[in-house]
Amino acid sequence: MSRHNSFCPGESSLSDLILVLDEGTTSTRAMLFGLDGSMHGVAQKELTQHYPRPGWVEHDAGEIWDRTFACAREMVDKVGVDRIACIGITNQRETVVAWDRQTLEPLSRAIVWQDRRTAGFCAELKAAGHEEEVQAKTGLLLDPYFSGTKMRWLLDHDERVKQAARKGALALGTVESWLVAKLSGGDAHISDASNASRTQLLALDGAQFDDGLCELLGVPRDALPKVVDTHGALAEAQPHWLGKAVPITGMVGDQQSATLGQGCLSVGDTKATYGTGAFVLANKGSELPRSDNRMLGTVLCQQGGERTYAIEGSVFVAGSLVQWLRDQLGLISSAAETEALARSIPDSGEVVIVPALSGLGAPHWRAEARGVIAGLSFASGKAQIARAALEAMAHQTHDLAEAFAADGAAWTSLRIDGGMSANDWMAQDLADMLGLTVERPDFVETTALGAAMSAAVGAGLHPSLEAASHEMRGSVRAFDPVMSDAVREERLERWRKALTVA
Repeated sequence: MSRHNSFCPGESSLSDLILVLDEGTTSTRAMLFGLDGSMHGVAQKELTQHYPRPGWVEHDAGEIWDRTFACAREMVDKVGVDRIACIGITNQRETVVAWDRQTLEPLSRAIVWQDRRTAGFCAELKAAGHEEEVQAKTGLLLDPYFSGTKMRWLLDHDERVKQAARKGALALGTVESWLVAKLSGGDAHISDASNASRTQLLALDGAQFDDGLCELLGVPRDALPKVVDTHGALAEAQPHWLGKAVPITGMVGDQQSATLGQGCLSVGDTKATYGTGAFVLANKGSELPRSDNRMLGTVLCQQGGERTYAIEGSVFVAGSLVQWLRDQLGLISSAAETEALARSIPDSGEVVIVPALSGLGAPHWRAEARGVIAGLSFASGKAQIARAALEAMAHQTHDLAEAFAADGAAWTSLRIDGGMSANDWMAQDLADMLGLTVERPDFVETTALGAAMSAAVGAGLHPSLEAASHEMRGSVRAFDPVMSDAVREERLERWRKALTVA
């Protein structure tokens, strides 16, 4: 296979590495991938979490840029800029950034996807009868999770954002838009279709943001980015950042990126990512995704204006529950301890955790729900609580499986990834509770891999996503179910009871 820069077709080059910027919720990373999927380096920095009020979650947008750029420079310095063929970006999706178009300075803290401050506005829109219309157009429900109501909140409550809007200098976007604006020196104000489909401002079959949806949510259309493909010649990083101009050829939201990285390229292929939250996506091909069971329709990827769709179930709290046990309760000193603790006891002693620390996502969509630890007794200790925390992942996933099946998208197997999936006990518990084979790739960082695949195709380094998947994905390990039906049903009964008090 010839390896060349897409902007000089056919010309041989030493540019054989893809720089991926992986913008997560708790950290940012830069990673180097070869065209065979091999990883040649990684740099990572934590992001500061700000919780100014209950239910509010914020990031410093300036810190996001500074730390992402520092990681990128570390990777470029490691191999030399001449080896960088292109850039792929993947990101936490619904987080909103507001910045000044002229100065490229952030105007406020970023409102993170987990933030619930717009629950009241969402309730007003629901009460006014708008949810059916919004869901029909966007595939999304009226929930604070999505970006549009966060944008409206900034316009209503932040004076600097208001002033920028009045002057025509306001730029609103999600994190990939922010990073591209900085990298391009303001030349590009763009959002890829996968991220744009999470704003509640894009119709699933609309090429650009929808005027009617913008009017409904009160978001100025002229502040929003242009919607572009997830892979192609999208923008260019200016020479002064990395040492030469580098094309940005892949942009894709983190959960869609993981779906591509898992090779879910055929209709029905399904993956679950267990990171800060848990997200299940099933490929729906060119069919517009519709759900009668409160699943979400979303854009999986887009090339040449042609879209592939997915149906999605989103759980707000997964790995962040383990982080809470560590940081807030001090029950464990590291996430890795949970596997040993879970294995140290035969069961959770009837302890059940409903991890609604920022409300309940799919299929319940209860913004007002709060976390519950049920079934405590004097016999309960940190092992029982740690095991119950891991069991909560399978319980939440089981709820999603039932909803997908009711929508005619029953799973035949499940491909898992993300940081939590490295836990063998949890992977086996998922297989047991779902009664399905669960597959986990040996390389679990499929979110970054999906962005690398997209960028490689966008730069012409692989001819298609299918070809990129064939070349870049590695081997997998399978976990087969062994749990009895009686044990499974007993656990599910306790889970359903605990849900009623969350």
